[in-house]
Amino acid sequence: MHQHILQLYNSAKKQQRLIIGLMSGTSLDGLDVALCKVSGHGMDTQIDVLAFDTVDYDDDYKQKIKTVFAKRECDLELVTLLHPWVGQLHGKMVLQCLAKWKVAAADIDVIASHGQTIYHCPKSQHNQSDFNHGTLQIGDSDHLAVTTGITTIGDFRQKHIAAGGEGAPLAVYGDYLFFSSLTENRILLNMGGIANLTFLPQSADASAVFSSDIGPGNTIMDAYIQRYFAPLHYDKDSLIANQGQINQPLLDELCQDEFFNLDFPKTTGPEVFNLAYLHQAQTTTNTLQLSHEDVMATLNRFSAMMIAQAINQCSEKLADVTVYASGGGIHNPLLMKHILSLCPQLHEIKNTHALGIDPDAKEAVLFAILANECLVGGQQRFGNQAQGIPTITMGKVSFAD
Repeated sequence: MHQHILQLYNSAKKQQRLIIGLMSGTSLDGLDVALCKVSGHGMDTQIDVLAFDTVDYDDDYKQKIKTVFAKRECDLELVTLLHPWVGQLHGKMVLQCLAKWKVAAADIDVIASHGQTIYHCPKSQHNQSDFNHGTLQIGDSDHLAVTTGITTIGDFRQKHIAAGGEGAPLAVYGDYLFFSSLTENRILLNMGGIANLTFLPQSADASAVFSSDIGPGNTIMDAYIQRYFAPLHYDKDSLIANQGQINQPLLDELCQDEFFNLDFPKTTGPEVFNLAYLHQAQTTTNTLQLSHEDVMATLNRFSAMMIAQAINQCSEKLADVTVYASGGGIHNPLLMKHILSLCPQLHEIKNTHALGIDPDAKEAVLFAILANECLVGGQQRFGNQAQGIPTITMGKVSFAD
């Protein structure tokens, strides 16, 4: 047996494993790094987040990624060069965190790396009959493994597509394994650049689990702030949106995209919901002269309406449901206020702190769960391919030498 296979075998036999989960979202804020102690697998998965940090990206990283991010046409040479470069950079950031936490790389069983999404194109978006769904994450796991000296499991989304899914959202797998409850119906709402949710029925019946992208979370708002309010990267504490007035014609037009009429499950990304989308809506409604504050107020309400619509659709036949939120959107007080006001059945929206997981760390933790399942899990039978949740094991293994 090769020594690396033996190492994986020994890790799988452990009662507890140390797994580092990595997440780099479409907001390009930084790399989320979660050090997780994981035991069990499947519905018996237990996780203790020992340390968490977000390593901020500098302007050079952001500029390089934005050159190829969510663009149908870009420099292929640059994409080719960025793929290993991002992997190496993420590896250095992991080592930086380990040094800060005084943890030896040799003590880590595996790294679970999401990579950096630069393009997501489900069939409903690209409409090319010769092709199925597609998605591309850069940040090569071989380079990450060699840089850190730690076996790395990455490129999770491709198996999802190969098995008939759209490559997203993958949160459903970790949400079901770790957050399911026999005492309450739960909606796990994540508001990153794109918002998505997972519905977890009180029965914990895997065939009834539901997950889907919803539409824009922070992506258009953040892009607008970065263009017109630089060097700000986002509307901190909703200060700018709170100064504006919602423009109803623009809001109505923003809600007209055909994506919102598609049945769940569905996926989307900044390839659709971006500043060009906003500009087209403003052109159509003759609102190009709106103040920046009014635009931000309208965009905030737009995201909230689409999120609330999805929550209401999932919970309309239930006597009660509890929503647990995560992602950058939880730090936008106006967005949270709008969502709650549009969901009359909800008395409050909690965040995943109530379930023992830092809401900012949740996505990184979920990839640690996927890596754990790759190592020691079985194949949880969701039993409902129509819901876009294929029964698969995800992740490709990269050894350090």
